Amino acid sequence: MSRPLALALGLAVVFAATALILSAVLPGPHKPTDYLVMGGVATIVCLALLFFVLIVAPGRAPKSTSKPGSDPDQTSRTSTDS
Repeated sequence: MSRPLALALGLAVVFAATALILSAVLPGPHKPTDYLVMGGVATIVCLALLFFVLIVAPGRAPKSTSKPGSDPDQTSRTSTDS
């Protein structure tokens, strides 16, 4: 299974679980605004989880574009540097 598909399925499960938990926690009978709040909170939780996974989870290492044997940090050198 590819990483984006697994991430999408995982977030869908988290969204559904959050909405179900909130529907059990909020006192009934539910009004339309209660469902709006449940969906909003579930969306915020999923977005926070998505950003956390994309920032913290290790991904593929970027390919090196430098030539083999060259000094990788030449950004601060000028033509007068020796």
